[in-house]
Amino acid sequence: MENYKKEFIEFMVRSNVLRFGEFKTKSGRLSPYFINTGNYRTGAQLSKLGEYYAACIMDATKGDFDVMFGPAYKGIPLAVTAAASLYAKYGVDRPYCFDRKEVKDHGEGGVFVGAPLADGNRVLIVEDVITAGTAVRETLPKLMGAAKVEVKDMIISVNRMEIGASGKTAIDDIKEEFGITVHSIVTVRDIIEHMHNREIDGQVLLTDEIRDKMEAYMAQYCK
Repeated sequence: MENYKKEFIEFMVRSNVLRFGEFKTKSGRLSPYFINTGNYRTGAQLSKLGEYYAACIMDATKGDFDVMFGPAYKGIPLAVTAAASLYAKYGVDRPYCFDRKEVKDHGEGGVFVGAPLADGNRVLIVEDVITAGTAVRETLPKLMGAAKVEVKDMIISVNRMEIGASGKTAIDDIKEEFGITVHSIVTVRDIIEHMHNREIDGQVLLTDEIRDKMEAYMAQYCK
């Protein structure tokens, strides 16, 4: 596992984004871990987060895309900080845009803010996590309605590897339905591998007991 992935896992823990215990998810499942990206709240955290996204983007695409798109709302700051970090760390300067939930009928108007989309643009989607692929299904028609763009790749923070109603993961569904490859900074398997019995700030959070619960959860719900 690359060093930036290990650092990202510890960064999530220290930011109180990644927690271990027992949590009821939206689907009703009892999960031994929980990821809440809404707990990124400071400029320092956002700056570091952008660096991890930029590293993953370079691994996945080598900067071979034209525009970065962040779906409203959580994708907006991610696209901004990732674009800034791409330039600061790698000298890759790419425009970004994001959508509004409602069409603006005054000022510049429209549904998009930021770089205008043009026919032939290769668009990279930046998002936090994927649960059921709802954001992709909502935003792709908007993107295609703005111009004849090409969307081949998407970057997320954590691949939870969970199987949905289709019997496949959301990432598999998106690949099959839209031809989009989803790249994650880390997977749940990476989290288990790196955090098991590791001391973070004087405390072991992913103990043998939690590891066993995560393995059981993955055996039942993940692929």
